[in-house]
Amino acid sequence: MDDKTRGWIDGLLGVAIFSGSLPATRLAVADFDPLFLTAGRAVIAGTLAALLLMATRAQRPSRRELAALAVIASGVVAGFPLLTAIALREITAAHSIVFIGLLPMSTALFAVYLGGERPSRSFWAFAGLGAAMVAAFAMTRGAEGSLKGDLLMVAAVVVCGLGYAEGGRLSRTLGGLQVICWALVIALPVMALLGALTWPEDLTHVSARAWTGLGYVSLFSMLIGFVFWYRGLALGGVAAVGQLQLLQPLMGLGLAAWLLGEPVGWSMAGVTAAVVLCVAGAKRFA
Repeated sequence: MDDKTRGWIDGLLGVAIFSGSLPATRLAVADFDPLFLTAGRAVIAGTLAALLLMATRAQRPSRRELAALAVIASGVVAGFPLLTAIALREITAAHSIVFIGLLPMSTALFAVYLGGERPSRSFWAFAGLGAAMVAAFAMTRGAEGSLKGDLLMVAAVVVCGLGYAEGGRLSRTLGGLQVICWALVIALPVMALLGALTWPEDLTHVSARAWTGLGYVSLFSMLIGFVFWYRGLALGGVAAVGQLQLLQPLMGLGLAAWLLGEPVGWSMAGVTAAVVLCVAGAKRFA
């Protein structure tokens, strides 16, 4: 199996894991404050990451790598989790998942800017079409949407695309496991302080569903998924493998309907199916 094929397989595994992130966050914010949830998931994952780095005797990153890791931490450890947690108090998980269709375009743009990748014009046509359909859906949102929630999701997509592109670039030299582990460790002191400041006065009201959501986003969304995702981006190309994120809405909508009982309307399902078709064209011309 060549590196590109391995990259696409790893990327698909990462996307499958990430598809549960927004439904799990929706479960968690029902009982947890978004700030505490953001801090809590980062502290749990960061503690495990520190143990992994010590167990593997990982070499310290260079000063230049530390700067890149700080950008990654800002995007995927702090920015995306916090923005989506706040957004999910305004909109449903099913509605928010469609915005993930914008992530491939965001990731590809940052890949060009940061990593010097140069996809073909046909690639950009398919990527742009997928992003345009998602934007059109957001502007004609139904009752389950809100302007505040939509804008928060757009901001989350931007910072996440930056974190993905920079992480994929750095994984070529550090490896996917070390990249996410060091990013989590860098963010750990700030997140631990935030967690202490936002610690709930009473945890007895927290449901088992909310604890399950916190556990999922801490272990899978913040750590395990990134190991596969960053390795996939490094091996298969950030812009190309990043288009697999167009599959995430389909998986996520199914989970939102199954776990949360949220309605998935025909317009939402139609947009999701259409952007999935774009990934095939983007992959072919990447």
